[in-house]
Amino acid sequence: TSSKIHAFTSNSTCKAVVQSALQNASSSQINKYNIKMISILPATGSAKVKSVLSGDTVVLLGRAAEGGKAPEVTFTFERVTAPRMASKANNNVDDPEAFPSREWLRNLCVGKTVFFETRKQGATAGDRVYGLLFMPDPSDKTKQWNLSVESVRRGFCIPKVLGGDVDTDAADESAGYESALQVAYKEAVSNRAGVHSDKPLVRKLMNAGDEFEAMTLVNKSKRVCTGGTVKCVIEYVFDGSRFRCLVTDPELESQGLIYGSFTLILAGVSCPRVGNPRLNPPTPSEPFAEAARDFVELRLLQRELEVTLHGCDKSGVCLVGTVHHPRGNISAEILKNGFGRISDWTVRMMSPGEVPPLRIAENAAKRATLGVFESYKPPVLTGASEFMGTVIEVTSGDTLMILPNGETYDAESKLKKISLASLRAPRAGNERTGKPDEPFSAECKERLRAMTIGKSVKVNVNYEREIPMGPNQTEKRQFGTISTKQKADIGEVLISEGLATTQRHRDDDEKSARYDELVAAESVATAAKKKGVHSTAEYKKKTVNDLTDPKKAKTYAGTLQRAGNTKAIVDYVFNGSRFNLFIPSENCYVAFALSNVRCPQPSPSAGAASRGKAKPAEPFGDASKCHSRLSVLQRQVEIVCTGVTLGGVMTGDLYVGQGAQRRDYCIELVASGLATVDQRKIDYGEAPKVLIDSQTAAQENKLGIWSIAQVKKDEPAAAKVFDKADSKIAEIQISEIRSGNHFFFRVNGDESAKVIDDSMKIFTDTNGTNAAPCEVKVGKVVAALFDDGASKSWYRAKVLEKTDKGKVRVLFIDHGNEAVVSPASHLRPLDMSLGTDQIPAVAKEGKLVFSKVRPIEEDDGIDAARMFQGMAWGKDLKARLHGEAEGQVLVTLYEADTDSPSINEKLVSEGLARIGKRYEVYDIVNRMGNSDSLGKLAKDLEAAQNSARKSRKGMWVYGEIPEEDED
Repeated sequence: TSSKIHAFTSNSTCKAVVQSALQNASSSQINKYNIKMISILPATGSAKVKSVLSGDTVVLLGRAAEGGKAPEVTFTFERVTAPRMASKANNNVDDPEAFPSREWLRNLCVGKTVFFETRKQGATAGDRVYGLLFMPDPSDKTKQWNLSVESVRRGFCIPKVLGGDVDTDAADESAGYESALQVAYKEAVSNRAGVHSDKPLVRKLMNAGDEFEAMTLVNKSKRVCTGGTVKCVIEYVFDGSRFRCLVTDPELESQGLIYGSFTLILAGVSCPRVGNPRLNPPTPSEPFAEAARDFVELRLLQRELEVTLHGCDKSGVCLVGTVHHPRGNISAEILKNGFGRISDWTVRMMSPGEVPPLRIAENAAKRATLGVFESYKPPVLTGASEFMGTVIEVTSGDTLMILPNGETYDAESKLKKISLASLRAPRAGNERTGKPDEPFSAECKERLRAMTIGKSVKVNVNYEREIPMGPNQTEKRQFGTISTKQKADIGEVLISEGLATTQRHRDDDEKSARYDELVAAESVATAAKKKGVHSTAEYKKKTVNDLTDPKKAKTYAGTLQRAGNTKAIVDYVFNGSRFNLFIPSENCYVAFALSNVRCPQPSPSAGAASRGKAKPAEPFGDASKCHSRLSVLQRQVEIVCTGVTLGGVMTGDLYVGQGAQRRDYCIELVASGLATVDQRKIDYGEAPKVLIDSQTAAQENKLGIWSIAQVKKDEPAAAKVFDKADSKIAEIQISEIRSGNHFFFRVNGDESAKVIDDSMKIFTDTNGTNAAPCEVKVGKVVAALFDDGASKSWYRAKVLEKTDKGKVRVLFIDHGNEAVVSPASHLRPLDMSLGTDQIPAVAKEGKLVFSKVRPIEEDDGIDAARMFQGMAWGKDLKARLHGEAEGQVLVTLYEADTDSPSINEKLVSEGLARIGKRYEVYDIVNRMGNSDSLGKLAKDLEAAQNSARKSRKGMWVYGEIPEEDED
């Protein structure tokens, strides 16, 4: 083709194909086929200078076609040459005066429109075009400067041909140009300008990380440079937020940092990465990467600008800084056009005042869905984005349970779990896995509790996240900004006090609306280096005594009882009347129960239900627990300890509020119908009258518990079966002791005892001690072999149960003891004449009437059994037999005559036994015949118990016994 193709409007693909063919063809082939050179540029025209590569070469930028990329052409001055710039090929050292040559041309024409005249172009030179560039003369706008000639005049370039006559065969225009070059050259030599000077500048290029430390430049720029900014030339644009910069600030020359080269990461912005076609395989560019780079190149490339350096990246080689352009904020412009996102980690290095414009620009691009935000959708919230509520519980240093206004707190589902947005609090540990608490986790949670618990707060929900809660389990949680009347942002307070840090988000993550304020607060706290997690001092965890252990609680109970009114914080609510408390003055945790009231059982926790230890919920149990969580959880209260249970639970009174608002919490629960007064305390006359009156009022008004029909918990579902019998006196001997009030006995003079003893001796003599096959069935009476230490004999025994190892547990019905034996060696059939239908069991099962003792596994239970053994074993005792209840004979035992104190009374007076509940006593008295003796015994036992309680004997050593320990 002979037509000239304008590169800025031509089909670039077609051009590339033709040029490739020409480059691979020889000169003879070109002449043979009469192929003409393809013109990249027209003979004359105008274009904008994108960059200057050296003192004689520039890159021209054409007009972009609609939706396309602007074409670029490398343009070199005709018939002149400039000193070679530093590169790896020449060890990063300039030819003499190469840098001033480039700088003169860069300052003169970068970003400006020039006029060109092409002299040579085509395939033999690739895309490079040779010719002349013209600009208006600064002193006379009506004239044009030939930049080649002016560069030679200043000694920045030299003609390729020096001296000699002008070629007369050349066109007049060319002759004039060559003549002008020679004249300009002679003038430069005469003036010793540029390369002709005595000491032309030879620049040594230094790279950050090799010839100098990047942080050295940061520190020097802040101390030496005016305004803390350093002058740099943007030499190359990798992508929209990463540049290659050259230090040109003369103030750093004395520091040896002039001409330092470094990679600059634009602070606050992250742009898509441009691909690398040189890699194998080539990496493609991310969406909008090319557009972002073009946008920045047009405004920053090869401009000398002021740069504020903030710091380095993790590698310590790349610097992070802000570029100050005289026409505006380049970072904000990038974000506003959707060519990048805010970079969280570089934003943290900036001054807080520089960040808001970036947020505004990014939000504008998001709303307009520009560039990288073309598919952006605002976060979808499952609930209201803003609501008011009351903080019920602080579960960690950054998470709260909030009851929205207008909701009635009657179930845990009414609460909203809200975490502070863009904040990370130190994590609490896990005792089960052995993971320790992170430093300041307890302090952060306590500060959050003090600021929010029980207060009305405003919640602005910013985003939601799926939080892992276990294997294949997640929880959708809302994150927001929480404010109170005194604090505009609770999270900012925690961060400013060094108790928490800001969350490191990905660039495309949703963040708190006040994220920049949080980052600024963290910067201040970090700079102080004396607060919380930023402190350089070693963290020492505060050790708290855990007195929920029964042994520790009993040991420490006296101290708390003597302390009187004590301040405490309710750490956990088990039910409406039982709590876990933290006592700051004593630095301890205690389990605490209200001493005079009982609340219904609430619904079991998920953990208890999974372990199979859940107790069924009682009516109004959940309502009672919710009321306590709403009223006292994590609040400061006042307690008065009056005792401790065997389980280590402190008992006493609890008061809520201060000053005129101070109130007895027991009265509040009872008056609301959410608790009942302990009936035992009412029977003993120990319940305060105000509590009884409150309960009476609640009953009359049918509030809470009293709104439904009452079933006494302690009253058995079916009444015990009593065999009425006249109370009679008998002389007995104890044959087996099971506990302090449970035993087997034989009545002295019972003919059946002599008959069965003689019969079993004969049975032993007849059959020997060898076992025989027999039917082993629960409840069947057989002969069982027993060794009393002197010899082995057969005794009547009742099979109670079969054990796992093929053995059976039997009860020797004529003596009361039990044993586990092997059927193959210790059992044989019993003669029919010796059956219980012929001779009844001789040993009777007895129980000390009205008395209750601790299980034999406990210390008090063992002491009771030993005391009973000491008074009764091996002796002839007087027994008042009152009748039977559930197969047991209710007995009053005496060591001497029946007018002396009974064994029942002695056990109670020593605190090793106690009288049953009042209704149980009344029930036995009413059902038994001849109740006079029982009535007198009940009064004697009550008096003995009161004496033991006052003297703190036995089970009363720690004070009152709460209801949960009575059974």
